[in-house]
Amino acid sequence: MKVINYTEIINRTGIDPSTIDVVSLCSDSRKVLADSVFVCISGTLSDGHEYAANSYNRKCRIFVAEHNPGLPDDAFVIITKNTRIALATLSAAFFGYPADELTVIGITGTKGKTTSSLLIYNILSANGIPAGYIGSNGITYGDYQADTVNTTPESYDLQEYMRNMVDAGVKIVIMEVSSQALKMGRVHGIKFDICVFTNLSPDHIGEFEHADFDEYKNCKHSLFTDFGAEYIVYNYDDQYADEMISGNRCPKASISGLGAPDADYFASEVAYFRAPGKIAVNFNCTHENECVPVSLSFPGEFSVYNGLTAIAVCRRLGLETGEIIEAMKNIRIKGRFETYELPNGATVVIDYAHNGVSLKAALTALRNYSPTRLICLFGSVGGRTRMRRAELGLVASRDADFCILTSDNPDSESPWSIIGEIASYFTAGTCPYVAIPDRRKAIEYVLENSKQGDIILLAGKGHETYQLICGVRESFSEAEIVAEFCESYNSRN
Repeated sequence: MKVINYTEIINRTGIDPSTIDVVSLCSDSRKVLADSVFVCISGTLSDGHEYAANSYNRKCRIFVAEHNPGLPDDAFVIITKNTRIALATLSAAFFGYPADELTVIGITGTKGKTTSSLLIYNILSANGIPAGYIGSNGITYGDYQADTVNTTPESYDLQEYMRNMVDAGVKIVIMEVSSQALKMGRVHGIKFDICVFTNLSPDHIGEFEHADFDEYKNCKHSLFTDFGAEYIVYNYDDQYADEMISGNRCPKASISGLGAPDADYFASEVAYFRAPGKIAVNFNCTHENECVPVSLSFPGEFSVYNGLTAIAVCRRLGLETGEIIEAMKNIRIKGRFETYELPNGATVVIDYAHNGVSLKAALTALRNYSPTRLICLFGSVGGRTRMRRAELGLVASRDADFCILTSDNPDSESPWSIIGEIASYFTAGTCPYVAIPDRRKAIEYVLENSKQGDIILLAGKGHETYQLICGVRESFSEAEIVAEFCESYNSRN
């Protein structure tokens, strides 16, 4: 086995390893080919170095590793300090640096990434600008749509998606950039033309995610300092705003949903509107002494922030305010306050709210629409982020009128165990609840027992069309269950 240090290749030969001509790159030994370069990634649950021998047995002979994987003599191993960074570097070169041919918009924050991103994507598309989207709701450009496992895909997949977008004529890509993606080098080497900060609160802290809030915050902050941002849009009202945008002297635009007149874009005259099948918010947006009315088919104060963010970004991209707000009027986003009117007069809202902060915001927003009862159905993921269970239980027990505790993605953890932990935070005197671990049955229960004027929040799954149970993604769609109920109800009445 020939082992050589990654840096030594440059020092000895002047050749950057990212220019090595290879047929394919791979970090999954199950997919490796004889002509692949196998990159050994040290993950949270497994170590790719342990699978180097499997790749060798599949005829692979070129490896990138962080330490000697102990392969036979005819293997060529490049040693580097960080194989995630190496994979990102090699992937960008392999696909011809597609990010350099795109205007790249990166959006980070605890909440609002998906809605803000897809508002921008839909506004651009409605105005004839070829755009692409990468984030929690998948990959979208032109007629192409695909699901993703992570909010921000692994670097190889990310570079491949961007190359496909460029080849399809896409000019602008809007990307949700997660803290994990920044921590794990998935976006390493990408230059972001516009960076957006939505808001910040503790999340994704645990054994397999971030060690603490500071690490979580610092990872997000790096988007604004380490990726060549030429323009920043940020939430003026957030307590971490100054800290998040520090270290970059590029032009910036601030937004304020609270109407701060010092912000570059600020909202006023916020009003909430409910009609059959629609829960909306209207407000005025002021920018450079121009005040225009805006209407969004989403509820709540946070929707005002998402709308202002989209306006600020699209203005930077050259669109007129009138073109932007006209396109925004009827945008609906899968799994983000996706609203359905039941034939019995109740309203169902499907949303991705999956932690205490987002659930609090969702319930507070829906309370503004004067429901007869505000009903919340939710669970929590298994095997990680256990701190969310306390947050979810405390928020729901205080802010809802009735709750159904059920499963989210329990994976290998007992649904009853997760529900029991959440229920322990429903203190005496708070709202009543029932526990139904089968999520389909739980949804059917709440729909059958709903009444006119009720607003039912199905929280936590949002856009997802599966449930993760014992390591298997089982097909599951809340929208389909709601549609089935409506059809059954109409046939009975």
